[in-house]
Amino acid sequence: MFSFDIHATDGRARAASFHTPRGVVETPVFMPVGTLATVKALDPDELRAMNAQMILANAYHLHLRPGDELVRDLGGVHRFMAWNGPMLTDSGGFQVFSLASLNKVDEDGVTFRSHIDGSERRFTPESVMGIETNLGADVIMQFDHVIPGQSDAAAARDASERSIRWLARCRAAFDALHAAPDAPRQTLFPIVQGGIHAELRREAARTIAGMHDWDGIAIGGLSVGEAKPDMYAMLEVCDAAIPANRPRYLMGVGYPEDLLEGVARGVDMFDCVAPTRMGRNAAALTPDGRVNMRRAQFRTDDRPVVEGCGCSCCRRFSRAYIRHLFQADEMLGPRLLSLHNVHFLIALMREARGHILAGDFAPWSRDWLARYHSTSTSQ
Repeated sequence: MFSFDIHATDGRARAASFHTPRGVVETPVFMPVGTLATVKALDPDELRAMNAQMILANAYHLHLRPGDELVRDLGGVHRFMAWNGPMLTDSGGFQVFSLASLNKVDEDGVTFRSHIDGSERRFTPESVMGIETNLGADVIMQFDHVIPGQSDAAAARDASERSIRWLARCRAAFDALHAAPDAPRQTLFPIVQGGIHAELRREAARTIAGMHDWDGIAIGGLSVGEAKPDMYAMLEVCDAAIPANRPRYLMGVGYPEDLLEGVARGVDMFDCVAPTRMGRNAAALTPDGRVNMRRAQFRTDDRPVVEGCGCSCCRRFSRAYIRHLFQADEMLGPRLLSLHNVHFLIALMREARGHILAGDFAPWSRDWLARYHSTSTSQ
């Protein structure tokens, strides 16, 4: 049901196809995040129109509200949110461990309090597999122990080794749940942890690769407070350590520069809430950096946000209009910029794929990043 074909490489960058039961995902790819079974402010039809190939939902949030069993009873997350393409669910590990003052970790799992009503909850590898099976996404993630990116080696080792022990339990629970003939068609991705410590990342990757013939492998615990050079260094370590014949998914990373730097280091799949979050706060992604659309200089600017952009926002509306919407506190402003930003990242990865296939990804990426970094993000 799941397979991965590499069509071309340019350095470490790869153009490939990830085959899933609900369609083929051409990589490299940016996956919009629909935490609560919605990519904030965007209709699924709009996502299809911008050629979104695969989207995410979050097990933690959907377990709390409306409940994973309800989603299952209503036909699964695809039917629930009217998205018929490939989907992935995050296990909720990041969300649970981000509630540092509200959780208690032990070897069996994590006890935490809901951020919604304060009720006590417990996640274990087995319960998370049940939640993600109920939701029914095509790709589901293991439950892992997430720590801040700059954590010391001892803390990183503890979390990485616990994540691997939990992975074995996730695998056993996944296999048991999917032995039933009516189980959803899913695959389980493991997550390589290890903080910013190269040897821990190598150890985790080697151990995980030896546990099972996975359909894909994720890289977690990055873009969580560490410096960007440290993140890029860990991607180089993972590129060398993770099997090359499977898709690599870098979790929670979605700024344009990080996508291109990740592609150059062998990453195939990315996701992040950043494009919609920035859109809600009047920040637009452009080839010349991030632009604050509230700035007075755009009051009479009749140009689109990005000249030549094919998104619905740029095809129809001016910078002056977008600024007016934010100044007037009209909800269409955040919607249009969210749409533009998601489209921008999807198109950027599609363009990167084209240059990998053409064999000129390295010079194109270098020139693209030089232009992007040349203008202040405060413009």
